[in-house]
Amino acid sequence: MPEPVVPLSQFIDAFATSPLARWSSSAPWELTSLSEALVRQLLAELVANEFNISGEIAIHKTATVESGAVLKGPLILGPHCFVAAGAYLRGGNWVAERCTFGPGAELKSSFVFSGTKLAHFNFVGDSILGTDVNLEAGSIICNYRNERENKEVLVRLRSGLHHTGCEKFGAVVGDHGRIGANAVLAPGAVLLPRTVVRRASLLDSEVLGAST
Repeated sequence: MPEPVVPLSQFIDAFATSPLARWSSSAPWELTSLSEALVRQLLAELVANEFNISGEIAIHKTATVESGAVLKGPLILGPHCFVAAGAYLRGGNWVAERCTFGPGAELKSSFVFSGTKLAHFNFVGDSILGTDVNLEAGSIICNYRNERENKEVLVRLRSGLHHTGCEKFGAVVGDHGRIGANAVLAPGAVLLPRTVVRRASLLDSEVLGAST
């Protein structure tokens, strides 16, 4: 079997023991583009008595969802998570334990590992976030190249820019990543564990020398 283009277990320690491990040979953008189908598959395998399940939404019985939050399936929200009023989770999301989504946080088509926080007024689209990632207020992970005619997202790897074949992909953020307030990650970011992106900066991996 060929090595994966982006070996997710090197970015996220828990990946290999998570329910997503069966897809370890897939590229991150392949996982996010299939997020709704994958989350539906995982929904069918849940221990039902541990979750409150309504349609395609499964909320662990220890999770807290405030009135005014908007949740759309397919969705799995893990143990001890907190979703504040005004948060919006949509489009096929899998969320592990102890994650926080503050007021105005939006999550779309993403996989989020334990202890990760979207503090306030964040957008994360089509992304994979490792364990203990923190997005300060106003930070954004973009998933679409609005500025150009060709919308395909490119990812910078050691060999240079890599074609994904996808028009929507946000980022892989490795374990313990820190994204500062009002920072922007352009589509296609792949961040090693413990990467820090400074407040009010732009990280665009297509452009060498972009502010980080």
